[in-house]
Amino acid sequence: MKPPDYRTPRIGTDSDAQEAKLLQAWETAPGLKGFFSSVDHKEIGIRYIVTAFLFLVLGGIEALVMRLQLAGPNLSLLTPEQYNQLFSTHGMTMIFLYASPILSGFSNYLWPLLLGSRDMAFPRANALSYWIYLAAGLFLYAGFLSGNGPNDGWFNYVPYALRQYNPGLNQDFYSLGMVLLGISTTIGAANFIVTAFRTRAPGMSINRLPIMIWGTLTANAANLIVVPAVSLAFFLLWMDRQFGTHFFDVAGGGQPLLWQHLFWIFGHPWVYAIVLPAMGMASDALPVFCRRPLVGYSLVALSTVATMILGFGVWVHHMFATGLPGLGLAFFSGASIVITVPSAVAVFAWLATIWLGRPVITTAFLFFSSMILLFVIGGVSGFMTASVPVDWQLTDTYFVVAHLHYVLIGINVFPVVGAAYFWIPKMSGRMLDERLGRWNFWTMFLGFNLAFLPMHLTGLLGMPRRVYTYGEGMGWDTLNLITSIGSFVFAVGLLLFFLNVWKSLRSGAAAGPNPWDAPTLEWAVSSPPPPYNFAVIPTVASRHPLWEDRLDEEGAVSSIERGMLLDNGKETIATTAVDAVPDMVLEMPEDSFAPVLLAAGAAVLFVGLLLKMWLIAGCGAGVAALAMLNWLWPRRELREREASP
Repeated sequence: MKPPDYRTPRIGTDSDAQEAKLLQAWETAPGLKGFFSSVDHKEIGIRYIVTAFLFLVLGGIEALVMRLQLAGPNLSLLTPEQYNQLFSTHGMTMIFLYASPILSGFSNYLWPLLLGSRDMAFPRANALSYWIYLAAGLFLYAGFLSGNGPNDGWFNYVPYALRQYNPGLNQDFYSLGMVLLGISTTIGAANFIVTAFRTRAPGMSINRLPIMIWGTLTANAANLIVVPAVSLAFFLLWMDRQFGTHFFDVAGGGQPLLWQHLFWIFGHPWVYAIVLPAMGMASDALPVFCRRPLVGYSLVALSTVATMILGFGVWVHHMFATGLPGLGLAFFSGASIVITVPSAVAVFAWLATIWLGRPVITTAFLFFSSMILLFVIGGVSGFMTASVPVDWQLTDTYFVVAHLHYVLIGINVFPVVGAAYFWIPKMSGRMLDERLGRWNFWTMFLGFNLAFLPMHLTGLLGMPRRVYTYGEGMGWDTLNLITSIGSFVFAVGLLLFFLNVWKSLRSGAAAGPNPWDAPTLEWAVSSPPPPYNFAVIPTVASRHPLWEDRLDEEGAVSSIERGMLLDNGKETIATTAVDAVPDMVLEMPEDSFAPVLLAAGAAVLFVGLLLKMWLIAGCGAGVAALAMLNWLWPRRELREREASP
């Protein structure tokens, strides 16, 4: 790192020689070498997105098989154990392997472009977080495919998860896999936080950040706190199962309820961590189609932070039926009701933006605006369970399943698909088909509501969750059949989305740099962006640098085509945390095999721990240690540069 040279030539972006120099410094090598060594945030982001969508498909197939089992009474497509593993793996997949990683993928790709930077703050750590995520996903699915998948729900309650009640490898796969995944999430969270505070374009002060940055930053600040808590819980469970400790075993003086506290102190902030970035994407994209800035920017940013802060004080509403003292229940019930206030701020801001704007009805607009309705339905059903007496009636029924899916699909999948229609043209240079997109939206929207709206009534009629079959004459037959039909309609809608993406990548219309006439920095570069993102580091003077000519924001003039060149190798700018004043130039690392080797070593280590084969575990640890040594070894170019006068 070195202080910025303000004498650096400030040039336009039309110099072929200078751009060729940047391309040589930043471009990833072709072939397998580049695939395994790349630290380019755009490539890593696309890998996250593709991998997460693959896990979404797997989780969806698991859901469809369960809906076939529950389409009518007394069906026997699955045995009880098969159903246990299927619904546990489905929950694990959707919540841990899809919902958060898909948002990390979009954020990885878009953050440096939104911030006017050339990469994330720690590019190699960024690559490591992806490779460990992939290794954890493969590890967890190896258990499922070998008949040893999780079979105690994605929440994994003890004492059933203890060895005396569950002697197979099922819970060992799940426990160690979740610890491995937690490493990926924690590394990624730290990287996002430092990137947000230190690698913004000059002038992009804290009150000019896009709302997507606020959403992802808030989520990852929470992840940095809560993911180690749940990783500790899974590690302690593995210790109980393998070495006879008694952290959760009553017979040895342990506390089963400790598991629920450790899990839900993570689980409820995690719910906001997988919706706030998606809400941020809607807050940035929806105004583009309304042809006006977001109403109440400051309130939406503050409410995003407030929602996550309050989210740390509501985890016990998952435990109202556990016999906790009444005073504690009253406190957490009140907090669970109060949290609806900051959550509602975004809803009213979106509605006001649509009402005061001139909406252009595109497929992306339909997905983002429909999220508002689904958010309200999911929020109201969650608000109901904040009341202790109501929760006692609804807990462990299909009403809770309906609420969970309205939150996780309505406020994650729908805005994510909307984000794909909005940003895939930037990533690929190709537009998605709008006509097919309309069919995609309406099929998904109708299928989703047909599947999950009846679940509220099924739960009110007393159907418990996690049952693999049910008898005739209980009043659930027709509702379950409707839900199963709706699930398949929703799946057809998702299939149309993937078909549209495939079609667009093959023959979609050229997008151009800014097909939506959007206001933020990512639309100031070509589609797809060059490896170095920006030929010069832009200087920002407002929240909407590409709309300044029409908004007349107090004479603000951002500089997009003239700025610091920074072409002495792989360099980007570092700025102060609040006001984004340049204070140093960051020398970014070259591509490296160290991240993938470190992830491979960690995966081998965890396989050895699973099988209690200590030689294999030691080999994995050795590979990881060598990879870390390679990672930290001083680069020759850096040594030579520092030695030169």
